[in-house]
Amino acid sequence: MINYFQAILLGLLQGVTELFPISSLGHSVILPTILGWNIDQSNNMFVVFLIATHLATAIVLLVFFFKDWVLIVKGIWRSIKSHSIAATDTYAKLGWLIIIGSIPAGILGFLFEKKIKVLLASALLTAVFLVINGIMLFGAEYLRKRSAVYRLGPVDAGISTLSWSQAVKVGFAQCLSLIPGFSRTGATLGGGLLVGLTHEEAARFSFLLATPIIFAASILKLPTLIHTPSAVIGPIFIGALASAIAAFVSVRFLTKYFKKHTLTPFAIYCIIAGLLAIGIIVM
Repeated sequence: MINYFQAILLGLLQGVTELFPISSLGHSVILPTILGWNIDQSNNMFVVFLIATHLATAIVLLVFFFKDWVLIVKGIWRSIKSHSIAATDTYAKLGWLIIIGSIPAGILGFLFEKKIKVLLASALLTAVFLVINGIMLFGAEYLRKRSAVYRLGPVDAGISTLSWSQAVKVGFAQCLSLIPGFSRTGATLGGGLLVGLTHEEAARFSFLLATPIIFAASILKLPTLIHTPSAVIGPIFIGALASAIAAFVSVRFLTKYFKKHTLTPFAIYCIIAGLLAIGIIVM
């Protein structure tokens, strides 16, 4: 399977790249191949390792935005009791936007899980998708500049101005992350920009939208995690812990970064990293 050093490195990588718009799954597939690690990436134990690190990231997101989730859950409950969403109830609207935006990735992930596992085994194909991910980020920034929106006021109030159809569009953008090499954060951030959110709003909506999807995917795989052989429990636990630490640092940084900055540096990185990976793999 993997040793402790590999688990720590992959865990740190997962925690950073899951939240940065540069594809966590893509890096987890490409790096072992480039470093010559003898890891069968289609093996169930490697998939379990990825599940554990993703679950750790989801827990960090939940803790980091815990106060916000309390407000969101209360808002949803108010709307259920009143059978309507008040025009001034920001968190009720935000909660339902998250639910609606999560549906596309949930359905497609369930339907195409086996095909995605096949893609996990191809580092070269993943590197190609990483390059395309960078191009996608550039495209989102270009289209965003053509119809730039500058909004003052609370971030959540800005997100709640989205329509239901716009939330679905962002949800479908998130589906790209099912393909190794495409970033969940990058896809939802790009989708958010294209439907009129600011960078700060799009980043926040992306992190909130990612939490239930990552949790749901991890919980569905919990039986596999529970029945993991004891010999690999240690590396998996250490990898998950490393992922949690890296995720916490990453989300703190990115929530501040996107108040003033754009996706362009990440787009450049994805294209360069993807091309370098392709060159190394085919040599």
